[in-house]
Amino acid sequence: MQRKIVIDSENIVYLISFVIDYEKIFENHLHFSLAISSSIEPQTYSEAAKNPEWREAMKKEIVALEMNQTWFMIDLPQEKKAIGCKWVFRIKYNVEGKIERHKARLVEKGYTQLEGIDYMDTFSPVVKLTTVRLLLGLASINN
Repeated sequence: MQRKIVIDSENIVYLISFVIDYEKIFENHLHFSLAISSSIEPQTYSEAAKNPEWREAMKKEIVALEMNQTWFMIDLPQEKKAIGCKWVFRIKYNVEGKIERHKARLVEKGYTQLEGIDYMDTFSPVVKLTTVRLLLGLASINN
């Protein structure tokens, strides 16, 4: 069976076999790539809310956020504006190309904040390699 790529705007037909040869791909890789390409991840909350698997994934994310005390509900001061959030959906596959789980993440739209107004400085809990070397050097000098 020949698979085709059709570009409607220009009415040009390209055979996928010009780009890829299925005969040279290991069977496991072929099944994996075909399985991944057949699944569609939702782009919006309303798309995901129609599917019970995605609803369960969103529920697990909310429970994890609450258990980790990542956020909690408070009253917003009158002069402040809330930062929006967005759901990001991903399908995680196992090595055989089968769906392992549906993963939903609730992320903030931090790009709406303004430095000096919404926050004063940023902090990233990442240590630089030079700092680790300095501490190891001091530890070795001082036994």
